[in-house]
Amino acid sequence: MLNISKKPIKDFDFSSYRSGATIFNRAYFSGFNRFLWVFSAVFLIMLFLPWTQNLAGKGYVTTLQPDKRPQTMQSPIPGKIDQWFVREGDFVRKGDTLLKISEIKSEYFDPALLMRTEQQLRAKEQAMTAYAQKVEALESQLLALDRERALKLTQAKNKLKQIILYVQNDSIKFEAAKTDWSIADIRLKREQALFDDGLKSLRELESKRLKLRQAEAKYISAENSFRNAKNEVEIARVEVDRLKASFADKAAKIQSDRATAASSQFEAQGSVAKLQNTLSNYQSRVALQFVTAPQDGFVNKALKAGIGETFKAGEKLLSIMPNDYQMAVETYIRPIDIPLIKVGEKARVEFDGWPAIVFSGWPSVSYGTYGAKVVAIENYISDNDLYRVLLIPDEEDHPWPREVRIGSGARTIALLNEVPVWYELWRQLNGFPPDYYKVKAAEKVKLPIKIK
Repeated sequence: MLNISKKPIKDFDFSSYRSGATIFNRAYFSGFNRFLWVFSAVFLIMLFLPWTQNLAGKGYVTTLQPDKRPQTMQSPIPGKIDQWFVREGDFVRKGDTLLKISEIKSEYFDPALLMRTEQQLRAKEQAMTAYAQKVEALESQLLALDRERALKLTQAKNKLKQIILYVQNDSIKFEAAKTDWSIADIRLKREQALFDDGLKSLRELESKRLKLRQAEAKYISAENSFRNAKNEVEIARVEVDRLKASFADKAAKIQSDRATAASSQFEAQGSVAKLQNTLSNYQSRVALQFVTAPQDGFVNKALKAGIGETFKAGEKLLSIMPNDYQMAVETYIRPIDIPLIKVGEKARVEFDGWPAIVFSGWPSVSYGTYGAKVVAIENYISDNDLYRVLLIPDEEDHPWPREVRIGSGARTIALLNEVPVWYELWRQLNGFPPDYYKVKAAEKVKLPIKIK
């Protein structure tokens, strides 16, 4: 001490004060020692109390089925809002009309667009029918031409055979005339020799000469007939070839016309299919001018307000919260804790806005927490560098409050193995991970999905 005061502390009498008299009393020290012994005993007993290892996480309330989560309504086509049929907070049934929109693209402004497209479709269908009839007519004409070709060729071939027979006949006559001419020439020479010897008269000689001239004339006539018959054969053969070529040309022209008609028919058929597709698209587009509710639920918020406001295709118009859903909690845990979590594990959930007193190591004495089970663990890490875990209510525990809203915050505690308190303190001081917890086969969880 610096002994700055005029009255040194060694000369100060503490016993004159009540607190000093209490502290410097020997009985006080004995009581304090008893307190330390009792506190040490209680602390030692507490070290052997059971402690439930746990993993804490934060998340929010969601739904078990993806189709029962809050969703936004979009229009697949751009448009302009014409009329609202609901207000925020209204309950709507599946198929109820939410709002009416109108077109903003100029190609859909025509009020008689469907009727005009139907007229174009009917015209194309009639054209397709006409081309089909033309193809049938040309096929019938081609069949008739084939029959006529067969008949004409048969006639020409028969004529050719007849002329060939004529040629054979004329050939025989020609040979006979040639033989007669040769015999008449020999007889004339014999008569000339006898006439020269004075054995035959001049009249007989002239008679032989006349017969030679007659035989020569018959020979020349038979030769001409034979050669004419041969020419007729060539002409008949040329006629057969001409008929073949002529009918082939006519058949080719008919086939060309048929191919052209068939091509026009296929083109008209393609146009009909395209117009049918266009008409179906127009009809579907007209139906899309009324935005309807996809399922039962409540209208949360109108994201596009007012009359006449335009929007793009796929832009959000309003949000709907489905009515019938199964609550779940979506929480996130660190990657290092993923091996400790298994499907079917127990967990405790604390909801925002609900009073709770939480003892993470003693869930049985916690107040305001609700039982849950793990039903799904994400296989791929989320954008927040944590793994997503989905929890559902535990049927063996008291039910979750129905007043909890979807999207509200929640604090989760995944329950692991039960160990003594001293072991947990020792683990925490050394930085060891919690013990692994194995789920029994009987504790596997089935998803309580409601099907209506």
